[in-house]
Amino acid sequence: MIREICKDETFLAQKAEIATPEDLPIATDLLETLEHHKQGCVGMAANMIGVNKRIIAFDNDGSYMVMFNPEIIKKSEPYETEEGCLSLTGVRPVKRWKSIKVHYQNEKFQERFKTFTGWTAQIIQHEIDHCEGILI
Repeated sequence: MIREICKDETFLAQKAEIATPEDLPIATDLLETLEHHKQGCVGMAANMIGVNKRIIAFDNDGSYMVMFNPEIIKKSEPYETEEGCLSLTGVRPVKRWKSIKVHYQNEKFQERFKTFTGWTAQIIQHEIDHCEGILI
């Protein structure tokens, strides 16, 4: 189901709760909402659709990927950039890392580790910030 984009900064500033297998339908809604906004959006966190859970979905080189309970466990090569967000107005400066290693669970809630670089790494960092209640 395509959900409305949450713009409530008080809600968005909350740290997200751990996702469980019961939250799989939220991931489906997140993917459908992301697909609906693909012209202006490359990633989403569950709080952007009004659900305070640690779930993100993003464009991973042309196909969508979902992560449950993602955490960055390693990062290197910091840089400064600017980002926008469907939930917020304008573009804001942020510090990002060119390479990140992420610990997460897949849709079967199996533990995974994966290294991402470049644009995909930047998208993931933005969405994990959402999970942490960090507004850019």
